[in-house]
Amino acid sequence: MSAHEVPDMLRVEGFRARRSFGLGGMSKTATIAVATVLAADGILATAQPVTLVVTLPATLAVAGLAAARRHGMSALAYYWARVAWRRAQRSDATAYRQVLLPQPFALDLPGVGASSSLIGAHDPTSGRKVGVVHDRATDWMTITTLLAPGGSLMAPTNSVRANIRTWSAVLDAMSTDEQIKSASVTIQITPGAGEALGDDVKVRRNSNAPQLALDTIDELVRTTPRATASVAPWMSVTIDPTATATPPTELSDKVAETLRVVDSLDLSGTGTDIYRRATAVDLRRIVRSAYDPDVFHARDQDFEDLSWGECGPVAADDNWEEYPHDGAVSISWVLREMPRRPIAYSVLLPLLSPGRYQRRVTIAYRVLDPQEGEAVLEREISNAEQRAQATAQVKGRAKWSQKADYQRAEQAASMAASGAQVVDWTLMVTATARSTAELPNLRQELERAVKATRGIRLRPAYGAQAAVFAASLPIGYNPLVK
Repeated sequence: MSAHEVPDMLRVEGFRARRSFGLGGMSKTATIAVATVLAADGILATAQPVTLVVTLPATLAVAGLAAARRHGMSALAYYWARVAWRRAQRSDATAYRQVLLPQPFALDLPGVGASSSLIGAHDPTSGRKVGVVHDRATDWMTITTLLAPGGSLMAPTNSVRANIRTWSAVLDAMSTDEQIKSASVTIQITPGAGEALGDDVKVRRNSNAPQLALDTIDELVRTTPRATASVAPWMSVTIDPTATATPPTELSDKVAETLRVVDSLDLSGTGTDIYRRATAVDLRRIVRSAYDPDVFHARDQDFEDLSWGECGPVAADDNWEEYPHDGAVSISWVLREMPRRPIAYSVLLPLLSPGRYQRRVTIAYRVLDPQEGEAVLEREISNAEQRAQATAQVKGRAKWSQKADYQRAEQAASMAASGAQVVDWTLMVTATARSTAELPNLRQELERAVKATRGIRLRPAYGAQAAVFAASLPIGYNPLVK
């Protein structure tokens, strides 16, 4: 077996996008809407047949857009989002300038993070400080855990299988706890400029070593300044502390309840080690350095006196395909489709490998409780069967792709019946460059990394660059939670 082959026991499957029943590739909602409009056209035509000259072509055009696909979504949804973004741009709703905001809005993060606030708390279990992000709109709280993952590519097969099973147990624990609303895991890869490598070698360098060894290490430090990278992983868990029989009313009690729930999640055995709970300074550093990469290597003291609103951008523009902010520009891509075949557990490795630009890879989770998961799977099986039957009635037989989709829906239900959890999840990637002139190289690097995954399909987060950018930060926003 070559170094790049993965045994079948280390492959995962069961990925499937939700699909509602609709005619001609349309969703159920679009099908009902088109049918209703056609019925209205027929009623109007009985009184004024000439109205069909105007209404029928318009209805058919809308139906065609709803049935057509663009970038993995219906063309109607894509162009509707484009129109909405254009309207927002004309009204300056996509531009953010902190210095022009009236009080108290200047004290908040922009966009989806506006309702969040940062609380500095004390964890009685560990005796350490911890930062808690409080969503004032929902009263939910988010705690972030800094991780120190170990490599698994050289680990024994049994160890990797045990790690996967343990992570499945963590998801199972999330599904049975009504207080856990969502979670996300982010890995941030920041390329080094070489100074860190040179400083580390200088400290460890032994002048009594053989001259060949000294010359070799000096040459490596000189010729590979970008071979180093800072890897910062973290996991954020969002909790509803009031979802109990006796909900706490005081803010301190809500924080204590949130800490209790997060401490109940045992990550040991998942292939990663818990470094510590993120403090308020850690959260300020992560958020501020994301918007302004120049402060990434600043000292902790530089973040202690920052307000939560000051951690956001001073200026930003939510463009259709990019997000300029504070002397840098980012592009965010989201999951379009997963492979329909079993994939290796290490499939994301190309996205996690260091490159020329800073990158954050985020997997957002919303674990469904067993009853909701069962209802979703039964509905998916019914929708897949109805699509196949409708096609068979029109064309004489169902499409092979529809039959395969029905089999995958049944397979998912079978896996759930055997104890697997149903999870709504998505993958988001944000890459940051220092100037718009570097955008072509940034996109090219990201495209190559995505292609190297061999099957995972991503697309730009059209018209939602700022929101996806924020979703990769530990501020309590998860796009899967409505």
